[in-house]
Amino acid sequence: MNEPEPIRVLLADDQELLRGSLRLLVDSTPGLVAVGEAGTGARAVELARSERPDVVLMDVRMPGMDGIEATRRICGEPSGTRVLILTTFDLDEYVYAGLRAGASGFLLKNTPPAELLAAIRVIAAGDGLLAPSVTRRLIAQFAQHAQFTQFAGTTADRPRSGSSLDGLTAREREVLTLVARGLSNLEIAANLHVSTATVKTHIGHLLAKLDARDRAQLVIAAYEGGLASTSRPHP
Repeated sequence: MNEPEPIRVLLADDQELLRGSLRLLVDSTPGLVAVGEAGTGARAVELARSERPDVVLMDVRMPGMDGIEATRRICGEPSGTRVLILTTFDLDEYVYAGLRAGASGFLLKNTPPAELLAAIRVIAAGDGLLAPSVTRRLIAQFAQHAQFTQFAGTTADRPRSGSSLDGLTAREREVLTLVARGLSNLEIAANLHVSTATVKTHIGHLLAKLDARDRAQLVIAAYEGGLASTSRPHP
C-alpha cells in the first residue's frame, strides 16, 4: 500500500529563529514536510503560488505586506491552500480581519507543539480551528455587535460564506448555533442526542448551503446571520 502524501507546510514569519524552530518541528513529524520559509507577506504569497502548500503557518505582523493581506491573496487563489494564523497577539481585530481574509484557523504562538501539529492536520483536512480563548472573545464581541461593522472594511472583504440563513432547516440552525459556540462534532452529537455521522452530514449541508469553505467560516455565517449574536460561550 502506498504511503499517503505528506502535508506540505509553508512557514511565514519575520523571525528567522522562529521559522527555523518551526521547520525543525514540522520536518521531524511523520506525515508533515516544510516546503519553504518566508520572512515577509509578499514572499509568502510568492512561495504559496510556486510551492502550492496544503497549509501556510502565517504570522500577522511582518514587514511590508502583513499576514492579513498575504492571507487574503493566498486564499483568493484556486490552489486550495489553507492558512493557519499563528501570532503572539490575541487581539480582536486580528482575529476578525484574518477570518475575513479567508484564514481557516487562528492560534497563539504559545500553543504547545503537539497542539500546533494537530492543528495543521485539522486545517489540512478541511476543518476550521480557533483557539478556545479566541472563540470565547469572538462570541462575547458579537453578543454586543451582531455584525463585524467595526472591522469590516469594504463589502469586498466579506467572507465567502453567506449571511442569509433562510434556506436552513431547524436542525441545521441548531447545529450551526453549536458550531458557533465552539463545540466539537462529538459535543454537538451529545448535545442533540444524535450520532457524530449525522452531525457531519449536517455540517456538510451547512458548508454547501452557506458557500463556506470550512468550519471557521460557518462561525462567521452564524454571527452575520444573527443566529449566534446572543449565544453564550461553551465552558
